[in-house]
Amino acid sequence: MWVGPAGSRAASAGVFVVMAGDVAAMAPGTNIGAATPINLQGPMDSTLARKATNDAAAFARTVAAQRGRNGVWAERAVREAVSASETEAVDLHVVDFLAASLPELLAKADGRIWKRGEETHRLAVRGLPMDRIEPGFRERLLALIADPNVAYILMMLGFYGMLFELQNPGSILPGVVGGICLILAFLAFSVLPLNYAGLALIGLALVFFVAEIKVASHGILTAGGVLALILGSLILFGTGGRAPRLSLAVIAAATLATTAFFLLVVGKGLMAQRLPVKTGRQGLLGVHAVVAERLGPQGPGQDRGRDLDGSFECAG
Repeated sequence: MWVGPAGSRAASAGVFVVMAGDVAAMAPGTNIGAATPINLQGPMDSTLARKATNDAAAFARTVAAQRGRNGVWAERAVREAVSASETEAVDLHVVDFLAASLPELLAKADGRIWKRGEETHRLAVRGLPMDRIEPGFRERLLALIADPNVAYILMMLGFYGMLFELQNPGSILPGVVGGICLILAFLAFSVLPLNYAGLALIGLALVFFVAEIKVASHGILTAGGVLALILGSLILFGTGGRAPRLSLAVIAAATLATTAFFLLVVGKGLMAQRLPVKTGRQGLLGVHAVVAERLGPQGPGQDRGRDLDGSFECAG
């Protein structure tokens, strides 16, 4: 196991992975430690936290003992969340040596002994070729969309797309884009500590915004939608101390954009309602028209409104 290059760290579960290696090394400018267990779904109560910590501490001591490493430090990394720089880790016998590059790692690891049960073997790795295993498309895609901010933006775009498609059936493009964005957002949610109360608040906010278009609430539904959207965004990914959080800038941008859009739609709708009717029978009232052919209306008042020049004025 090698912690590198410079700037890297082996934290949390990475501590166990490194200490379990038959050969463990670190590059200059790296650190290791802070292996206290946490719950990504939210804070743990005192009993559960104590059980998880005791279990992880015992496992850390076991792993360290199997590899002949510092079990006391391993337990402190779990119970006290201590960390160590690369030089401190070597001095404390947490790792075996320093290696600035992979060729140096292989050179220093060459000839070391490793055991499996009663069997003992000697490493012969100096100068061996190295094969790098790159992440596949699925892993790269998941790494991109698993960012809380990206997942949040995809979710909002998905909601907008589906809303536009429902409001204008047959548009096709908003529905296609919205559906894809929603599926990608839910894929990201599968690996993020999603808070369903936050998701419900965001959905409720969109319902309020849509209802504002249909119901004249004098801004009450819009205000409720803004409040629900902000609260839902703040708690969308849990409330634990180390749980992922949305950027406040992303929340503010999404809230302002959504609010401005619906206010624009509502404002345009109210303006349209105040305009005179321009279609149907009501739209013809008071309009002057030139007759191209002779009219022969039937019934009472058939000659009312006839002008000498052959034009008619619609009077209802």
